[in-house]
Amino acid sequence: MKVVIGMSGGVDSSVAAILLKEQGYDVIGLFMRNWDTSVNGDFLGNPDLNNNICPQEQDYNDALAVCEKIGIPLHRVDFVKEYWDYVFTYFLDELKKGRTPNPDVMCNKYIKFDMFAKEAQKLGCDFIATGHYAKMKDGQLCRAKDTNKDQTYFLSQVSREQLRNVLFPLGDLTKDEVRKIALDNGLITATKKDSTGICFIGERNFTKFLENYLPNTPGDVIDIDHNEVIGKHIGLMYYTIGQRRGLNIGGSKERMFVVGKDLNKNVLYISYGNTDYLISDSCIIDTINFNTDKRPINCTAKFRYRQIDYDVSLEYLNDDEILVKYPEGVKAVTPGQACVLYDGEECIGGGIIKEVRKNGEKLWYL
Repeated sequence: MKVVIGMSGGVDSSVAAILLKEQGYDVIGLFMRNWDTSVNGDFLGNPDLNNNICPQEQDYNDALAVCEKIGIPLHRVDFVKEYWDYVFTYFLDELKKGRTPNPDVMCNKYIKFDMFAKEAQKLGCDFIATGHYAKMKDGQLCRAKDTNKDQTYFLSQVSREQLRNVLFPLGDLTKDEVRKIALDNGLITATKKDSTGICFIGERNFTKFLENYLPNTPGDVIDIDHNEVIGKHIGLMYYTIGQRRGLNIGGSKERMFVVGKDLNKNVLYISYGNTDYLISDSCIIDTINFNTDKRPINCTAKFRYRQIDYDVSLEYLNDDEILVKYPEGVKAVTPGQACVLYDGEECIGGGIIKEVRKNGEKLWYL
């Protein structure tokens, strides 16, 4: 059986490729170029880069070295336009609305499990595989063994049809075990640090990067407890609900955090310690995706990656919206983020947080 593995140039996809080959598959590597790293040239002059090679080209070189080491071919495909149209444009549109989007979720939906899968079909493959920490059990998406690395949160918008014929070789391994396999096989990626930052765009100065696409619109920062202007923000798109670090507002050394935004007034609301503003007891989600026949009334949910599960009840408002209730309250549920639903170990899907509520009313500052 032939399988195409998405090779990112990282340790996870490298080990996934080894495992597939050991299991007897005919393995083909595929490297996706999804972003033009020459745009704005902001990688140049970075002393951490090898000979000023942009990070994406370095990733390709690493993926190629791994494929040569383990004896599989590596194809390269360009999805720059598709990534811009389906992921990055979405990302910018959400920021304009004052929301906090998660481009990794949409990248999986539109690129890794759509465009990538179509490319695999052209290569005559029976399966596609990735280095995600997740499992498929009896056709159902389930959490990985390594709960700290589990990535089902980012797979919540992938449809049941897209999950057919998908392999996740790392589902039963911990990250430490993955690195040991890479070291034992002498892979160049064995000690390579995990990538962070925006999916496929990588680690950048986020503020400077966004300035190339969205204009900064400074505005007032208001202490919500005293209704006083205490400083200026640099643009609402740079802040998220519950944020504590990097605020640099008004020179204050007191501990503050973001509790809300008013897009119409271009106001950022902060509090110096009253966490009640961060607590909600329900939210409405849209962009609904279920990858199972289950339509539970009670289940658990995550509202952010690596967050604990919360007990929730679901009220199905219509085909496009669900009211998610969590009466005991949850901090910093944020419009634009994914609400991911679980039935035990099964990730059954989820939606995107549209509106946050408390006591049946939309929070006026969100």
